[in-house]
Amino acid sequence: MESLLASLRAAAEPTRLRLLALAARGPFCVSEFTAILGQSQPRLSRHLRLLCEAGLLERAREGAHAWFQLPAGAEGGLARALLARLPDEDPILAADRRQVARVLAERARIASESFSRQGADWDEMRALNLPAGAVAETLLAILPESGLGRLVDIGTGTGSLLTLLAPRITEGIGIDASPAMLALARTRLANTGLTHCTVRRADMYRLPIPDAGFDLATLQMVLHYAEDPASVLAEAGRVLRPGARLLVVDLAPHGEEKAATRLAHRWPGFTDAEMGGWLEAGGLEPAPARSVAGPLTVRIWPARRAAA
Repeated sequence: MESLLASLRAAAEPTRLRLLALAARGPFCVSEFTAILGQSQPRLSRHLRLLCEAGLLERAREGAHAWFQLPAGAEGGLARALLARLPDEDPILAADRRQVARVLAERARIASESFSRQGADWDEMRALNLPAGAVAETLLAILPESGLGRLVDIGTGTGSLLTLLAPRITEGIGIDASPAMLALARTRLANTGLTHCTVRRADMYRLPIPDAGFDLATLQMVLHYAEDPASVLAEAGRVLRPGARLLVVDLAPHGEEKAATRLAHRWPGFTDAEMGGWLEAGGLEPAPARSVAGPLTVRIWPARRAAA
């Protein structure tokens, strides 16, 4: 009985319950837990130690990292029984799930051979053997040749879209949650002398930008990583001025599970109906979409912020 009580006491703390819920989705290291929960590494290390001592988590050493997950089989039964009583709609757990999707995507990107080989030239479309040049040409054809004003590129990655649109904008800011991607984006911008463009680390669900501050927002190959695409699009719409443009570049529905798994995609592409519904719910007016053919079809969905 004492052992059971010790385990229950270890779980009876909000952060530790969140850690158990995350570990139920697979193994994570301390730095990933830190990125997901936004808490300090020493604090989380203490919580993880208590959970391991109580038998609710198991720790496995692999190289420089220690990975934490629920024990397999009967040993993890108590933790799973506790987690089964947590409501799926809990807003804190829902926010954690959104961050998990981002962290898993970053883990997959950094682990890819093309990322290690190409560095600042890494681009997910090229990693998927998609026609990046044709997509860029289509984007440029959709937009005016000048006078685009202020651009926010959400999920900027290594900053390739900022670089592409830089000659047509007065100011650009790239948003990404990955420190590795932002380091490469800063290198790219410095090497090309684009002093009117900057990048910032932030969450695409909570942009550090006032309402109605931008004339153009872009999301290129970002939305299929999102746990909640509708919320991402609503947040993008929030920062646009009335009548301002939004461009979403992503994949049409496809059945290439291996490619999606390799880069930790959350969604296997989007239909026009899905995208249109989310855009309208976010106060955006969709325009006819365009396709760029390739091994996977790339779809470009333009929209404008409603004037009212």
